[in-house]
Amino acid sequence: MNGILPLWKERGMTSHDCVFKLRKILKTKKVGHTGTLDPGVEGVLPICIGQATRIAEYLTNAGKTYEAVVSIGRTTTTEDAEGETVEQNISYKQFSRSEVLTALKSLTGEIEQTPPMFSAVKVNGKKLYEYARAGQTVERPTRKITIYELELLDDAESFEGEEVQFRIRIKCSKGTYIRTLAVQIGEALGFPAHMHELVRTASGTFSTENCFTLAEVQALMEEGKASEFLLPVEYALSNYPFIEIDSTNEKQILNGQVLPQHALLKEHDKIVYSVNGRAFAVYIAHPTKAGQMKPDKMFPEVE
Repeated sequence: MNGILPLWKERGMTSHDCVFKLRKILKTKKVGHTGTLDPGVEGVLPICIGQATRIAEYLTNAGKTYEAVVSIGRTTTTEDAEGETVEQNISYKQFSRSEVLTALKSLTGEIEQTPPMFSAVKVNGKKLYEYARAGQTVERPTRKITIYELELLDDAESFEGEEVQFRIRIKCSKGTYIRTLAVQIGEALGFPAHMHELVRTASGTFSTENCFTLAEVQALMEEGKASEFLLPVEYALSNYPFIEIDSTNEKQILNGQVLPQHALLKEHDKIVYSVNGRAFAVYIAHPTKAGQMKPDKMFPEVE
């Protein structure tokens, strides 16, 4: 069994829980997820099976889309609704639509974030949440991430109350913490804030419309219909140019040799060489040899 299962991860489960259950349902050990989703978050979680595990890092590194509810009025230990209150402002608040849009615009583009203490980021070989659970606070590395789009989904002209909430859509790079972004939005508006709710609606080329729940996968497997939920590796690579292998380069590519750099690598970070439309090798610019390219992933089992 080879391919990618676009799974809809339900709330209350860890990404590892999903992998564990799928190994039993699919009766295969070679199963890997493509980026952690917190237990309290539901949404798109592409799962790589068999050969497809070779490109799991591509999917992990791909851009993501989320819909979140930001709550203005208090911060929490976890930066989401599940944590204990750290700071609270119960004053009556009123924001115009323009003020909220200005705050969102200020956080669009390349910005800096400091990962929350309750996260899987490692410091000195230990995950931050392990320090947090032990009641310890350590210095966390600030990193740059990119918010490609930050859209206000509510159509109200004003937002008011002791705890103000509004829904946003975020298109962002790998490594973005939406919980932290919610806190940053609150800071831009001058109040403590946290993320009240979160759903991931897209991961790379996979979206809500593609997804199957664990129960649906189980039912299809029992009916012998694995092909209905399993997408080919090519689907995940569809953002990159495909070039059919021909007699001029067949021997070199099939042997995984370094080649002169293809012109398309000036516009894309990867190109895919294929046999009858099936991906055979993913090439990238050579990191040390100017003007050359090398295979990054290969799928020699292709017929």
